[in-house]
This record gives sequence, C-alpha cells and structure tokens, in this order.
Amino acid sequence: MRRRWLVALGAVVSLSGAVFALPASAAEPDTAAERYGWGEPIAAGSDEFDYGSEAEPAVPDQEKWSLAGGGVGQCWPGHSDNGRRCDENTRVVGGVLRQTGEANGDSGWLASHVGQRYGRWEARVRSQATGENNGRQYHPLLILWPDSNQWPEDGEYDYLENGAPGEDCAEAFIHYPHDADAPVQQEHAQLCGVDLSGWHNIAIEWTPDHVKGFVDGVEWFSFSGGANDVRDCIQCAPSMHQTIQLDNFYGDDLQPAIYEVDWARVYALG
Repeated sequence: MRRRWLVALGAVVSLSGAVFALPASAAEPDTAAERYGWGEPIAAGSDEFDYGSEAEPAVPDQEKWSLAGGGVGQCWPGHSDNGRRCDENTRVVGGVLRQTGEANGDSGWLASHVGQRYGRWEARVRSQATGENNGRQYHPLLILWPDSNQWPEDGEYDYLENGAPGEDCAEAFIHYPHDADAPVQQEHAQLCGVDLSGWHNIAIEWTPDHVKGFVDGVEWFSFSGGANDVRDCIQCAPSMHQTIQLDNFYGDDLQPAIYEVDWARVYALG
C-alpha cells in the first residue's frame, strides 16, 4: 500500500489527518546513518571531500565520480538543453565539494560510479544565491538516477530538489518506473522550516518495501506500492547511482548560485 506524508516542523500529518510528533531530543544523532545504525559506508561510493583547497581547487576523485562533459575541462548540454554542465563548475575546495551556477547558464554536475539496487544514501549539503534575484534561479538536487539511463522507464528518485538555492522548504519528487508514453508518474513531499542555506543531512533509504527520506536523521516521507496499468511500484526501479546537480531550468541570464556538499556516503542494506 502506498503511503504519503505531509511534514511541518515538529509534526508529520498523514493525509487522513492523524498527527505524529517528530523526535526533538537534542541527544538524537542528526544523521540517518547513525540514528538507524546503517553501518560503515561503501568506500568506493563515498567521499569526504577532504582534499583540494580554495587556493588550489581539486577535480573530484575520478575513481569515485564521473565528470560533467565526460572529462576534465569538458562540458555537455544542461537539463533539457538549458545552459551547459561543465566539469570546471564542480571542484573540491578544501573539505567541501562546490558546484557553481553562473549567470550565463553554466553549472555543475557529478555522478557516482557506484550503482546498486536498494541501499541508503546520505549527504550533508547547503546552497545559496550569490547574485541579485531575477526570478531565474538554479535548482539544487540530490538524485538517484538509473544506471541504464532509461528514463522514465526505470524511475528516478529526486530526494532533494529545490526550485531555488537556500529555500526554507526541502522538496522531493520520487518518480515511478513507468511507460515512456504515460504522463509523469511521481510522488511529491515537502518539509518546511528547513533553512537550506545552512548545513543539513539529507538521506534516502530504498528497500524492496519502500522509499523513505530523512532530514537531519528524521524521517519526512515514505512511499511504497502504487503500481497500476502504466507504472510499476514506486520502489521497483532497477539499479541506480547518486548524482549531485545544480540544474538550469531557464537557459541563460540566471541568478548565480553555489551548491556545497560536505560529504556524500552510500550504504548497503546489510
């Protein structure tokens, strides 16, 4: 059975109207991995970004990550052919991965080499605009993308997707695997009262039974089932891998922004 939650600070409200308090103890761990005992991260798919510097930015570890454009110094078309995703717009600057979205539409993108069917992913992120608001803003995302690159047939889990950097509401769009000729089949979740200009730990757990999301160790959505004549169940996608994206929805003349990741970790179900 599919479940959907609407979340506000301090409470989770089901569509039936029931209200459940969120844990508020300061003693609780603020990562889902620690709170729920996910174990040690998979080294090949995790990165602490403890290299590079502001003075000498480093290319992300190419043993772990695929670069935009396919290599150092390369670019390729951006989201829906808006602007470009360029390798040089994603660099490690001394403990932090930084993606830069420029006014001309060039922005950052990064994809993990490690794909798996089912697992857990968590990243510590923040974002902010760096120029005047002209209403044409970048979208910071954390995505599980199908290893097959077949979309929408093999699904997509956007477990953080925001319409502007540093917003006060976290959003997620969890896509069903579905027929290519069907309208987009997805579930949406929103958690308000989260200042995304500050650091937050964003996580997803994908099992044969559900897809769940977490902010700072607290569950904020859970979806399961939902199969019909044009789509498979929401948790029934094949193998996926992590991508980190600062997406351009407008083309050019964007509000400049940065998107930063302190660390990114992947875990097996165990």
